Amino acid sequence: MALELSLASASPPAGGGLAQPPPLAPPGKEQQVAGVGILLQISMLVLSFVLGHVLRRHRFYYLPEASASLLIGLIVGGLANISNTETNTRTWFNFHEEFFFLFLLPPIIFQSGFSLSPKPFFANFGAIVTFAILGTFIASVVTGVLVYLGGLTFLMYKLPLVECLMFGALISATDPVTVLSIFQELGSDVNLYALVFGESVLNDAMAISLYRTMSSVRSRAAGGENLFMMILQFLETFVGSMSSGVGVGFISALLFKYAGLDVDNLQNLECCLFVLFPYFSYMLAEGLGLSGIVSILFTGMVMKHYTYSNLSDNSQRFVSAFFHLLSSLAETFVFIYMGFDIAMEEHSWSHVGFIFFSIIFIVVARAANVFSCAYLVNMSRPQHRRIPLKHKKALWFSGLRGAMAFALALQSVHELPEGHGKTIFTTTTAIVVLTDGNRRKYRLVCCWARDLRNLVVGQAWFPSLV
Repeated sequence: MALELSLASASPPAGGGLAQPPPLAPPGKEQQVAGVGILLQISMLVLSFVLGHVLRRHRFYYLPEASASLLIGLIVGGLANISNTETNTRTWFNFHEEFFFLFLLPPIIFQSGFSLSPKPFFANFGAIVTFAILGTFIASVVTGVLVYLGGLTFLMYKLPLVECLMFGALISATDPVTVLSIFQELGSDVNLYALVFGESVLNDAMAISLYRTMSSVRSRAAGGENLFMMILQFLETFVGSMSSGVGVGFISALLFKYAGLDVDNLQNLECCLFVLFPYFSYMLAEGLGLSGIVSILFTGMVMKHYTYSNLSDNSQRFVSAFFHLLSSLAETFVFIYMGFDIAMEEHSWSHVGFIFFSIIFIVVARAANVFSCAYLVNMSRPQHRRIPLKHKKALWFSGLRGAMAFALALQSVHELPEGHGKTIFTTTTAIVVLTDGNRRKYRLVCCWARDLRNLVVGQAWFPSLV
C-alpha cells in the first residue's frame, strides 16, 4: 500500500503549480509526509476496530461496523479538507481504482469463497447466474433509459443516451463488500445468503462489461454489433474466469498432495505457497483480460475443499486465521478509504434533481430486476424450491451500492466531459452514503427478526427472515 501511494505522490498533479512540492525541499521531508500519512491510516484502522468492538459488545444495531468505518473516513476527510495539510493528505488518500481492484478486493473475495459452503451456492447456481446476467442487464437498461427520459422531460440534468447507459451500468453493480459485511455477521438463511452473495460477486463482471462496452461505443471505437454481443462477451469472460480459478485451485491441490510439504520443517514454505496461489489466480485472470473477482472466488472454493485438507494442522490454523485477518483489514480500510475520498473529492451538487430522481429510478430498476428474474427462476423450480416473497423483498433491499460503483464512477470522471463526469460521480457518492443509511436500517430489522426468532418463539415455529 505504501509503495503504491508513494508512487502516486511522486507524479505531479495536473493543473496546479501550488499543488507541486517545492523544488528545494529537504531530503527527509517526503519521508516525513509519508510517515504521517501511514500513521493516520493506521490510527483510523485502530479506531474503526475499537469502535466496532464497542458496538458489538453493547449490541448497538443502529450503526454497523462498516458504517462506522465510512463515517470515520468522512469525518477525518472533512477535517483534512479545512486544514492547511489538505494537499499532503490528499496525496496519500486519493481513491485509486487500481489499488482497490488489485490489492484490497482480492482478500475479501477469496475469504468469502474460502468460507462459503458450496452446497447452497451450487444449488442456487442457475438463479444466481440469472440474477447476475439477465438481472444486471435489465437493471442497467431500465436505469439508463429512465435517466435519459428524465432528462428529455426536464426532470433532471440531461445526459446523452450512451452516458445514461454507462451510469446505469456502473450503478447496477451491487457491492459484495457491503453485502458481506452485514450477512456474515447476522448469519442469514443459507439460500438467501447464496443468492445475494453470488449475485453481488458475479454481477460485477457483467456491470464492468456493460460499462466498458458503452464507453467504447461512446468513443466510436465499436459499432452497434458490440451491444448485440454483450451477453456473449460476459459469458466468455465468466467461463474463462471460472475455468482459470478452478484450474489454479486444482493445481494447488495437486501440488500440496504430492509434493510432501506437510512436514514440520516445511510449514513456512507450505503457508507461503498457500497464500500466494489466490493472488496468482487473481492476477492471471486480470492479465488475460478476464474477471479476477470471479477467478479468485472459485479458487477460494476449490482450495478450501481440496487444498486445505492437504495442509498440516498448524498450517490449517495459520491460513484460516491469516485470511480472516487480511479480509477484515482490507474490508475496514475500503470503507475508511472510500469515506475519506468522498469528503476530499470535488463534487457537483448543483443538479440535486438528478440525484433525487436517480435514486427513485434505481429502486424501480432493482425491483424490475429482482421480481422479473425471480418469476423466471420460479417457473423452472418445483414448488418447495421456489424463491419466497420474503426472499424477493430481501433481494430487492439488498441491492446495496458501495466501493465497486464508487470506483467505476471515479473512472467516469476521467472518461466523460467534466460536467457530466462530476454529476455522475456526485450522484453515485450520494447513493453510496444513502445506501449506508439503508444498511443500518436493514441490519436493525434483521437483528430484531433474529432475536425474535431465537429468544421468543424459537427456530422451529418462526419462519426465518435472515
